[in-house]
Amino acid sequence: MLYSFVIPCYKSSKTIRKVVELSMQEMDRMGRKEYEFVLVDDCSPDGGETMAALLSLVRDYPCVKVIELAKNAGQHNAVMAGLNYASGDAFIAMDDDMQTHPSQLHFLLEEFDKGFDIVYGYYPHKKHSKFRNFGSYINYLSVRILLKKPKDLKTSSFWVIKRFVRDYAVEYKSAYTHLQGLFLRTTRNISSVPIQHFDREVGTSNYTFKKLVKLWSNILGFSIVPLQLSMYAGFFFSFLGLLGAVAVVILKLVRPATYIGWPSMMAAICFFSGLNLLFMGMIGEYVGRIFLGMSKNPQFVVRCVHQKKEEEDA
Repeated sequence: MLYSFVIPCYKSSKTIRKVVELSMQEMDRMGRKEYEFVLVDDCSPDGGETMAALLSLVRDYPCVKVIELAKNAGQHNAVMAGLNYASGDAFIAMDDDMQTHPSQLHFLLEEFDKGFDIVYGYYPHKKHSKFRNFGSYINYLSVRILLKKPKDLKTSSFWVIKRFVRDYAVEYKSAYTHLQGLFLRTTRNISSVPIQHFDREVGTSNYTFKKLVKLWSNILGFSIVPLQLSMYAGFFFSFLGLLGAVAVVILKLVRPATYIGWPSMMAAICFFSGLNLLFMGMIGEYVGRIFLGMSKNPQFVVRCVHQKKEEEDA
């Protein structure tokens, strides 16, 4: 069995060699000697340092292939680029910062050998900041509600999948990729195993609040629950408004001197106007994504594929 490691790389010149070489050592130790590494440079803004580190790995190891993207595509789209260029029977995704540590590979692969289509590693104790952990919790709740993820399934960016799952995933061509959404609509034969989460060796997380919100919003491409909720909310507030109108009429009949002031009216107008704009914006988000999908907005743009064989032929 050929194992394909897919690693998105972003400002990882100081860590990526260690990730690759330790992964090789761990695979050799387990007797799984057929593997390849597909390293995706997500247009790292570091003056070419990450690409230089990746090209040095290509020169040193025939099993390493580097996909150089022409513009930043985001982590999930970079993983999709790697999946498109990988040729294994099983596909392993890892991070480039040593937090998804190669020493934990055997936990995932031992569980994978039991016949699961997808195996996630999850962290009982995360090394992220409180902000990242809060964002992860919001994402966990969203995926459970919108994508109907099983309650006991815990996930991370460290996973292994079978080839048919990869083949189905790469058929998705929208630029708004959410890997959990793709995997959950492919199979429910999924497991997760606890693994250790290591400290980031160099620098800090590249995820800003804006990037986290953008990634979270990609869930919309895999669920119509928000639209259904807006419809239910519309029914609820319409019914509430009808009851309020009846109550006002009855109150005025019972107590003619009751003063019905404009402040309450203005508050109601502002509230319901904001609600309408919220739902219109949500519908607009869906329509906009349909438009961008029809205009063939790409997931990623590959500038060049680097591998030792090509360099030698050149």
